[in-house]
Order: sequence, then structure tokens, then C-alpha cells
Amino acid sequence: MAKAKILMSQPIHEEGMTYITRRGYEARVAPDFTEATLIKEVGDAHGFLVRTAEIPASVINAGKLLKVIARHGVGYDNIDVKAATARKIPVCITPRANALSVAEHVLALMLALAKRMLPFDAATRKNEWEIRNSYSAFDLDGKTLGILGMGRIGMLVCQKAQAAFNMKILAYDPLVPKDAMAKAGAKVAAIPEILKASDFVTLHVPSTPDTKGMIGEAQLKAMKRSAYLINCARGPIVDEAALVKALKDGTIAGAGLDVFDPEPPKADNPLFGLSNVVLSPHSAGLTVECVIRIATHAAQAIVDVLEGRRPEGVINPEALQ
Repeated sequence: MAKAKILMSQPIHEEGMTYITRRGYEARVAPDFTEATLIKEVGDAHGFLVRTAEIPASVINAGKLLKVIARHGVGYDNIDVKAATARKIPVCITPRANALSVAEHVLALMLALAKRMLPFDAATRKNEWEIRNSYSAFDLDGKTLGILGMGRIGMLVCQKAQAAFNMKILAYDPLVPKDAMAKAGAKVAAIPEILKASDFVTLHVPSTPDTKGMIGEAQLKAMKRSAYLINCARGPIVDEAALVKALKDGTIAGAGLDVFDPEPPKADNPLFGLSNVVLSPHSAGLTVECVIRIATHAAQAIVDVLEGRRPEGVINPEALQ
């Protein structure tokens, strides 16, 4: 009997590949992830492990043998879930894999901004020692952190910010029970209160039509002029043009961004010319440990479905009915 085939839209960590092959499946990486190539490659695949490639209905419907799609991560806005559900194909994410790494990245961006790491590094390399007397760095201890979205990542940020920096936490998430947020040490608050009172605001909501542009000109103007915005979620959640304007005119003090709209950002993106931002290339979840977890968890989800088990992280459970 021929081996069932599992297609990867892009390369994954070798431990994920090994997880697949040791269980008797054929693991194949698409030569590129254009729509035309994926339509061709997915034709005889039983499982489909997707990284950042766009997976429209045309690709899903070309997979005549397809039984499961697993997303290499937690965001799934690049997959036509409706088309998958219509085919009774479960779409799985890896909810436990990246939370720790992203939470650490959030704190790293906060520290870099608070301690002025980038300008201090640049000045030191030019022997501009006098910058040490600018007294522009500040402590995180006791500051107020607003968290919009208290899922796994938001909860970890909440816990670590309190444990490491004694920060006060304001939190908003209509999908998480208030007592769960309170138990984590957060004061539950509405978005306007969080924006007004926080020294840092960090975003941990999914990219959906409802969250697109949820941080725009009005929300930025509601923040303290001394406040910083952190986005390690998805680029479209923030109106990037409004953010650039706010950073230029001093509406807010700065920002730490791991995500952009679009990605990758264009070479002339005005954020690149600003000194009050710290940027990273959507890499918060790409630590060595994290990519191993993501690859193996995604591979496990596919194998679970192919072997008749219920996988973790199904975002369209109706496909299993």
C-alpha cells in the first residue's frame, strides 16, 4: 500500500519532518508556494502543513485526497477556512507552541524601548559617550501594562510582566472570563480606560474583519504621549499610516513592532526612518525551541487526523462532525 503523503507549503524544522516519516508517511516540501505550484502539488496529498503561504479555495479544492490542514503557528488568516469546512477538512493551529517565545519577545521590545538600547548602542559605537547623561531611559518596575487579548500569549505576558517587573496589568478580552483574568493578577478594563492609563499597550488579538484597524488615529490619540505600543500579533490590527503619523508628531512615545501590513514591508516603509521604533521581521515565534515545537505539533495534528484521533487546536470543529 502506498504511503499517505503530507505536503509542506514551505520547509519546516527537520524534527517535524522526522515526526512524519518515522510514522510511515511521505513528507514532501513544495518547490515554491505560488498558487499554481500548490494546486499541482496538493493533488495527491492527504495532509497539508502550511506556513505563510496563501491557501485559497482553489488550492484546497485541488486536494482531492486532502483530509487535514495544519497551520505552522496560530494565525490562520492565510487559509480559506470556509472552503476547508465545506470539504469537511479540519484546519488545526498549534496553540501551545509559540506562546512562550512571543511573550518573551514582547518583553524584549518593551525593554529595548525603555532602556533605549538601539540609540545607546549606536551612540556607543560612535564613541558618543555623552549620551549616557541624557537620562532618557526608564524602568519598567511599577509601570502599567495594558493587554488587549488575554489568550495564551496575553496571559503569559501578564504573568511575566508582573513576576519580572512588578508591572500593573490592565486587561481586555471579551472571550475570556473576567475571573480568569483577575486570577492572573489583571484588572479587567474597557479599551478606552486601558489606552488612557497604560504606559505600554500590547496587542494579542487575532486578525479578523472585526479587529482590522482596531488601533487607529483615535485610539493612538487616547494613549499617553509617554506611552508605547507593542504589536506582536498581526499587522492589519494597527492602522500603520496612523501609527507613523503618531510616532512622528509625538502623539505616542514609540512602538515595538514584529508585524507589518503588508509583509514583508516595502523598502520605503516610513517606519524604517523613525528612531522611536524597534522593529523585528515577524520573528517573535522563530526561536530554535519554538520552531521545533511548532513543526512537531503541526505534524502531530496531521498524523492524529489521518490515524483517526481528534487533533489539538481545531478552529473549525464542525468539519469533524
